[in-house]
Amino acid sequence: MKKLAVTLVMGAASFLTLGTAVMAPTSAMAQPVISVQVAPPPPRHEPVPPPRRGYVWAPGHYEWNGHRYVWNNGNWMRERPGYAYRSPEWREHNGRWEYQSGRWDNDRDGVPNRYDRRPNDPNRS
Repeated sequence: MKKLAVTLVMGAASFLTLGTAVMAPTSAMAQPVISVQVAPPPPRHEPVPPPRRGYVWAPGHYEWNGHRYVWNNGNWMRERPGYAYRSPEWREHNGRWEYQSGRWDNDRDGVPNRYDRRPNDPNRS
């Protein structure tokens, strides 16, 4: 009886571990929506350095750490040919503030291609 109990516990542990291993990549790829009731503070003035060949300036922005807004300084990002960089932004939606992280957009319409129903459509208005 004791062997059967140990076998069942080990089997359950293996199953749970396998389930976590299978589920982890899916949840890691999902981009969570950050929604806050408190409006972000106005952006800080940050001097933009002179242009650097092969790089794009990503401006500083506020992020929510679960308790308050925290400022992240701007930085240089390596340029991606054929793509435009969209800065992170906060948007008000039904009285709440939602965070859209910085992203690369290759058809320059402002919609990330994974959410775009017609990416790279030349006849788009």
